[in-house]
Amino acid sequence: MRKLMVAVGSTLVLAAPLAHADVLGLGASVSYWKSEVTGQAANKNSVIDVENDLDLERDSNANASLYFEHPVPVLPNVRLSYTSIQQSGQSELSTNYDVFNDVAGSGVDVRSELDLDELDLTLYYEVLDNWANLDLGLTARDMSGELVVRESGGAQRVSRTEIDAVIPMGYAAVRFDLPMTGVSLGAEGNFISYSGDSVHDVNAYGQYEIAALQLRAGYRQMAIDYEDSDDRLDIEIGGPFVSAGVAF
Repeated sequence: MRKLMVAVGSTLVLAAPLAHADVLGLGASVSYWKSEVTGQAANKNSVIDVENDLDLERDSNANASLYFEHPVPVLPNVRLSYTSIQQSGQSELSTNYDVFNDVAGSGVDVRSELDLDELDLTLYYEVLDNWANLDLGLTARDMSGELVVRESGGAQRVSRTEIDAVIPMGYAAVRFDLPMTGVSLGAEGNFISYSGDSVHDVNAYGQYEIAALQLRAGYRQMAIDYEDSDDRLDIEIGGPFVSAGVAF
């Protein structure tokens, strides 16, 4: 992680005197993300497949973001983003383990809920700002969440796998504008990998802009491989999204 932060930080220091917006800019957007989750969760020595064993498929995922850009060369631009992920499912456990944490194993009916909240603070510079746009920066992500597996009957025992951390990440965004059309193509992402843990969150999109209104459609993919004490999440969340925003 130190090498990544030093590399990105050095790039920002070199870019800072040259990269800045020409005028003040303010924008906001909201989006809906239709996603599916795959991977595994672990607690102590118990491991479960969140897709095949828990059937997590009903989702209600939302994202909101706000950014502020300015013409001061040395100071970075600021972006805030919040993502709420909620997945739930009902299934009959088919795991090979006799138990998953405190929940009885194979053949038991369970209800599962995955809740994940992420709040990002991103400081970035505009390295390019014309028909080709490039932003580079650093993100501090406050990530908290839990996977709850609850027996539907019997003893109604409950298992909880939790994560709670503030994670530093590299940030990059690129966009290509098609002149005189209002259409653009772009991609952006946050990333970190250190000592076996990693988080990658990327999306690619097409955008149409008319006046101050921006409409986007694309695909977002998030991968989390995170371990904290006895709890571990190794999951991928991906799917299409649509968003609407304004820019001034």
